[in-house]
Amino acid sequence: MRILFIHPNYRSGGAEIAGTWPPAWVAYLSGHLRQAGFDDIHFIDAMTDDIPDAELARRMAELRPDVVGVTAITPSIYRAEDALRIARDTVPDAVRVLGGVHATFMFRQVLSEAPWIDVIVRGEGEEVCAALFTAIAEGRWPSDRTRISGLAYRDGDEIVATPAAGTVKDLSRIRPDWSILEWEKYVYIPLNTRVAIPNLARGCPFTCSFCSQWKFWRDYRVRDPKDVVDEIEDLVDRHGVGFFILADEEPTINRKKFVAFCEELIARGLPDKVTWGINTRVTDIYRDRELLSFYRRAGLVHVSLGTEAAAQMKLDRFNKETRVDENKTAIRLLREADILVEAQFIVGLDNETPETLEETYRMAWDWQPDLANWSMYTPWPFTPLFQELRDQVEVHDFSKYNFVTPIMKPAAMERGELLDGVMKNYRRFYMRKALFHYPWRGTGFRRRYLLGCLYAFMKAGFARTFYDLGKAGYWGPQTKNSVDFHFDDTRQIADAQLADWEAAADRAARATERREALRQQMKDRAEARACGGGTRQMEDS
Repeated sequence: MRILFIHPNYRSGGAEIAGTWPPAWVAYLSGHLRQAGFDDIHFIDAMTDDIPDAELARRMAELRPDVVGVTAITPSIYRAEDALRIARDTVPDAVRVLGGVHATFMFRQVLSEAPWIDVIVRGEGEEVCAALFTAIAEGRWPSDRTRISGLAYRDGDEIVATPAAGTVKDLSRIRPDWSILEWEKYVYIPLNTRVAIPNLARGCPFTCSFCSQWKFWRDYRVRDPKDVVDEIEDLVDRHGVGFFILADEEPTINRKKFVAFCEELIARGLPDKVTWGINTRVTDIYRDRELLSFYRRAGLVHVSLGTEAAAQMKLDRFNKETRVDENKTAIRLLREADILVEAQFIVGLDNETPETLEETYRMAWDWQPDLANWSMYTPWPFTPLFQELRDQVEVHDFSKYNFVTPIMKPAAMERGELLDGVMKNYRRFYMRKALFHYPWRGTGFRRRYLLGCLYAFMKAGFARTFYDLGKAGYWGPQTKNSVDFHFDDTRQIADAQLADWEAAADRAARATERREALRQQMKDRAEARACGGGTRQMEDS
């Protein structure tokens, strides 16, 4: 059976300004499928190669696959649907499969707007795909679809979801096939080297209200550090990777495993061949302050901190469980350990004003991270915060849910003013860094890395790809009132998805009522015992 995976052609001017990122999902899926006996697997990276639809159709027709699989995050969902529509028209006998976080939680929306999709894989894909593809290969599709956990599909006018599949418990079985990628395409611009995105763990024990990782992966699981270092060693020796970023939301949560990972890297001499970066929380930097220099020896050179917002009330709203004053100290600790630090700010909530934007700039400059990013608040449609703010969300064009387009309109600002304020922060921060810091602070690797980051920013800025400025028509403060974000107003939430949300809200409300009733019952029993003179008298009565 021939399988074709496609990474949809979507760009937003966000993370891709730093380079071309390898789609790790296809390596992890392909590796697991090869273990299940599937060898005829092909991959088209339509994003990296910027493949137009007509060329994608030509390649599909040439390959004639039996299965076409596509993944999507929220902003790329329409391009993923388009790819499967092309498959319907070009290779109509192929089974059309969609996976990824957006389809997992929004399957009713997706199947309503793209009924040509045969099946959606919900959640972690390896084991579900193996079961699904085996059924297809053995001629048991679609007759056996009700027996496979973790699917969603249309049955006539009805949208059906089978029970959720379990998560992958034995992570030692995760053996990605990195050879499916053409590695010369994936370059990290700041260091001009090949880049990879392996993962140490899956899931997250925290429940930040704006994030979906803890919902998608569910339980938190850490791989054996030796297995992960085996993978990295293979990426370095066979594929020429010189920099990697751990895909985990917070790889330092399990300190014992993270330390073992670093020790294994050092024991194999890999820090002489490859450097790496992570995302993590301020609290972990506090906890590990004595270990930061050890992490640096293991090759860790870049830490992106989820400082998120300058105002403490914003941090509380996001359930970040951190304090503003901790951010400055964490940044200082990382700089003292010679680890480059990037501060992430979320802007554009309903209470954003020109004054709060200015505050984030002043804090960024006072804290002195090496890099700073201002990301537009983007309410993923399957997160608790979206449900809380749903009545305020005016834009349902998910292609703009990309952290660079202002989805939410602050009460005191127009969207163009918000974009202009963010660009003003970028201009001031990086102009001062370029003139007074990057060329003069430090030598060797640090200086080269920072100048490489500056080059990546300048390259995207001159090309008008940074923050999608070219498409929006932003050329500076004089254009803030005329920018056009090209929202597709025809995009709305499907009735089936709304009904599902309302049912979920009702279930949550009933669960809350039951918990409150139980608490009151326990309280009443405790008071009755106290009033009755003790447990013995209660039993006698």
